[in-house]
Amino acid sequence: MNIVFSKNRIPIRITDERWQHIISRHPEMIGERERLIETIGSPDLILEGDAQAMLAVRHYKQTKITSKYLIAVYKETMQQDGFVLTAYLEINTRNGEKSYGKDKVVCQRKKNELGV
Repeated sequence: MNIVFSKNRIPIRITDERWQHIISRHPEMIGERERLIETIGSPDLILEGDAQAMLAVRHYKQTKITSKYLIAVYKETMQQDGFVLTAYLEINTRNGEKSYGKDKVVCQRKKNELGV
């Protein structure tokens, strides 16, 4: 199990069960656990999702596939606890096939910090 602190300084758990869920449904995530940790801890953007979920988004210029955004979906259940629901790679931060919940921006890094 890994623990990473969200932008709200809440410890977010990445359990082995959740990691197995992620890589079984999104095989492109195999070998990307460190990037998942980095995305939650230092996202480019955080969106408010459905059912109080948060979506941390971080752009990676190079992945096994091509340039992609890593989307990490997690919940902060209380001041002392949170957990990852799922994570996946996308070409865009939005597309017509998937809904990112409310798409309300909660936090965004300044452009000069993004490096894109």
